[in-house]
Amino acid sequence: MYKTVLFDLDGTLLNTIDDLADSANRVCAAHGWPQYETAQYRYFVGNGIPKLVERFSPASCRSPEQLAATLAEFDKVYGAHMHDKTAPYPGMPALLARLKAAGVRMAVFSNKADEFARAVVARYFDADLFEVVRGALPDVPTKPAPEGTRALMAHLGVEADGSVLYVGDSNVDVETAHNAGLPCCGVLWGFRTREELTEAGAEYLAEDTQGLEKVVLG
Repeated sequence: MYKTVLFDLDGTLLNTIDDLADSANRVCAAHGWPQYETAQYRYFVGNGIPKLVERFSPASCRSPEQLAATLAEFDKVYGAHMHDKTAPYPGMPALLARLKAAGVRMAVFSNKADEFARAVVARYFDADLFEVVRGALPDVPTKPAPEGTRALMAHLGVEADGSVLYVGDSNVDVETAHNAGLPCCGVLWGFRTREELTEAGAEYLAEDTQGLEKVVLG
């Protein structure tokens, strides 16, 4: 049994891809830039919103000044539309409640901007499920760098001693876990495929929330 579980947010706890894609395409449309299918945005996310903005911006519009302006524009649009279609994955609230009842400590670590991460978690989940919710901060490198994960673990008072599991849906999450010395369970309902998670080296794969519960509780 794992005593502590660190959850990724987008693609793991919440299905946010439609609101992220729609917001990005609104920004693109406002500038007359090419827009993308939602499926393509699955490969644009995972490294934080600044990287998402860079990826949907045309190559000719990626100067530092332009990216900063586009990021501010995206933040405003996404802030207004981040709850249009976003929802927890089926069975997730019930799973979290069962893990909490079993004595598992839980936290969220996301590359989503901290204000957005806290807002969506507060909206869709009970306040007492997670001990800490942390998003991207300006002075902390984003995933897959280990600094954010290690800071979160220090806040919880836990170590990479075999009692902590990282749960995510992407190769970035697997790399993040490994960089912090943690095993990773890759979930197959998120933004990446079984093949990608296997190639990245995920120690476990979960087809559904019941499968994830078995991994956590043993």
